[in-house]
Amino acid sequence: MKKQYVLSIILLAGILSGCGNDNNDNENNLNSQNDDNQEPAEVNADDTDNNDATEAGDQEDVKIIAHRGASGHAPESTTYAIDQAIEMNADWIELDIQITEDGHLVAFHDDEISRTSDGEGEIGDYTLAELQELDSGSWFNEEYPDKADAAFAGAEILTLEEIFDTYGSEVNYYIETKSTYLNEDMEEPMVEMVENFGYEENVIIQSFHQDSLETISELNDELTLVQLLWWEVDEETGELNEWLDITPAPNDMTDEDFETIGDYADGLGMHLDYYDGTEVIDEAFVQTMRDHDFMVHVYTINDEEDMERLIDWGVTGLFTDFPDRLDNVLQNLN
Repeated sequence: MKKQYVLSIILLAGILSGCGNDNNDNENNLNSQNDDNQEPAEVNADDTDNNDATEAGDQEDVKIIAHRGASGHAPESTTYAIDQAIEMNADWIELDIQITEDGHLVAFHDDEISRTSDGEGEIGDYTLAELQELDSGSWFNEEYPDKADAAFAGAEILTLEEIFDTYGSEVNYYIETKSTYLNEDMEEPMVEMVENFGYEENVIIQSFHQDSLETISELNDELTLVQLLWWEVDEETGELNEWLDITPAPNDMTDEDFETIGDYADGLGMHLDYYDGTEVIDEAFVQTMRDHDFMVHVYTINDEEDMERLIDWGVTGLFTDFPDRLDNVLQNLN
């Protein structure tokens, strides 16, 4: 595995897949799991050094990864969600990054903009100026009236550069290269931006797309990378299949499979269960990942009992829409 790098900030992670016929369908369907969880990939900055990996249940190593910010409390990927995540002691702000028609990197999850804005169509068909005229907050008030806030109305879609400028190096950013078959060649400008800001130690980059991570590793092998995985359950056989054929089923993964990922990535991000409730990982698999010196980050965990169970299994980070819940769980366990 390539050398891990210490992340040194004290402040402060879904998503996808289904049974579509192409990658775009899978990524948009995976979003529905997150929406079902919502009521949508670190506490100690040394999570990236797994040579010091602790035994299962050492909750002090578990990182709070705010999934699109505190997206259970405010419109996802907006300043409102990011601000609340920071206030709730999140260690990482997770953001999906896509490219506008005129080449700007923006924080936005869906390929289609209609779910979380008052616009229609694909995000890549809009210029930045057009996107920032949209209202990306009122949908949240309509969807979650018990959490509505008049201030959310008119929330703007943010560029990655704006986020870096606004929150600076006191925040850690967990960035996903999103829908790379639509957002072609996004890796180089993203890496250049991270380097220009000097945020190599403030950033983790994740992706479901192996080729995207390999490209980033070639551009800058000091960046911390996480391979996201999503296993689907075959309705007839019950067999698990990773939707992009990155790996076999968890129980069938070999040392060679882990070594292949370790050539370019430092961590693995995966889900706990499938849509039908089938759990796709267990404690033994978590420990196997730890034994191979991977960070182990599970998405998107909003139930406190699941948080406690996964912490006991030995995960090193949890993506959640409710960073305050995970913070409370960690404090209670301490």
